[in-house]
Amino acid sequence: MDRYAVIGNPVEHSLSPRIHAAFAAQTGQELEYGRLLAPLEGFVEVAGKFFAEGGRGLNVTVPFKAEAHAWMDELDPLARMAGAVNTIKWEAGRRVGYNTDGLGLLRDLAVNQGETLRGARILLIGAGGAASGVVGPLLDAAPRELVVANRTPARACELVARFPDASARGDLRAAAYGEVQGSFDVVINATSAGLAGSVAAVDPAVTAGAFCYDMSYGRSTAFCVWADMSGARRVADGIGMLVEQAAEAFRIWRGIRPHTAPVLAALRAERGDPAGAL
Repeated sequence: MDRYAVIGNPVEHSLSPRIHAAFAAQTGQELEYGRLLAPLEGFVEVAGKFFAEGGRGLNVTVPFKAEAHAWMDELDPLARMAGAVNTIKWEAGRRVGYNTDGLGLLRDLAVNQGETLRGARILLIGAGGAASGVVGPLLDAAPRELVVANRTPARACELVARFPDASARGDLRAAAYGEVQGSFDVVINATSAGLAGSVAAVDPAVTAGAFCYDMSYGRSTAFCVWADMSGARRVADGIGMLVEQAAEAFRIWRGIRPHTAPVLAALRAERGDPAGAL
């Protein structure tokens, strides 16, 4: 039976095994999917052993997306542009890297959340592997402006520099946390600060009237609680993005894209979301 897994640190909280088991049952695919905890300095060793023992594919989560990118034999265009890999396929003895984060985010925002990004002013908080994977797709959605803010401004500048056409037009710019001002239509948290129960040091005024979205997932993430208390129009966590990016990975591995709505609805019901919640 073909074997797949999610690799990260931490990884014990991951819902990916349940999601892919649901996809497999829905599509009639036979596969195994588990979790791999890699030491912070041991990603290549653990992932390499998995493939050497016959593994067919990996999902990559924090903090290994950039390291996975450097380890690939081949990259798809989105992964190359992002500088980060969240999906690996073992194909004819080669490691092929993909990035499905941006596609998953856009589908969740547009289809599940009903948000319009065209002409919007968007703030993306963070410039690490998670943020890297979504800048290109967000720009493709034609926002009025996309601001990438990071605690270390140089990191944000490095990410923005990968998209020289957009930055030259003024569609994309980098900023330090303290430089972010004004109102935004959409605020997206792409940092992992929430895993430690904290939020980025951004002026809470930027969330007023905005749709605020945490790419991490949980019933009440620290970012969602903070944004809600700061006057956000609406808040949502990233469970929909998790399911949508997983569906893209499943398509890459198995050649069929599963229906995400029933899987997302089941996960939301299990954690007690209100009926009809997006």
